[in-house]
Formats: sequence, C-alpha cells, structure tokens
Amino acid sequence: MWMLVATPPFTDVEHFDAVTELAGEGEGMRARYCGVAEGVLRVITVWESREHAERFLTERLGPAFARVLGPEPAGRPEVLGLEVARSWVAEPVG
Repeated sequence: MWMLVATPPFTDVEHFDAVTELAGEGEGMRARYCGVAEGVLRVITVWESREHAERFLTERLGPAFARVLGPEPAGRPEVLGLEVARSWVAEPVG
C-alpha cells in the first residue's frame, strides 16, 4: 500500500470538493480523508500501489487543479508519499 499526505494550495474544503468532483476516484484508491488544522488543509489518500497514486496525480488530479484554480495556480500542492508499513482500521469514518 502507498499513502500520500498532501497540502494543497488552498485552505478551504469547498475548493477540495470542486477538485475531487472533477478528478473523481482513481483506480486503486482505497481511502481519501480531508481536514483542516490551524488553518491548513491536509488531504490523505491511501492507494493499492505507488503506481496507482502517481497515475492519478498525473492523469486526473493535475488537470482538475488546472480547471478549478486556472493553468497557473498560486502554488503547487506539497505531497509526501510513503510506503505503508503498518495499518489498522476499526471502522470507516463518515
């Protein structure tokens, strides 16, 4: 499994909703979480593999960002990718 932790170039959930509506769910995506702490929006996604995540970023998320924020957005998302070493899930969070 592969996990991405991203800080997009916006801080509101409405922009997140607009981008994810356009990007949809990528093949191999297992979960997506979004939250705001101290004015900073963070997005966490869990993927079957690194390849699934990279394909989604290139083919779907990049174009969705361009449509919502314009071709030259004010900033680029900061993205940290990591191999999942351990996981535990009690039940889905709504």
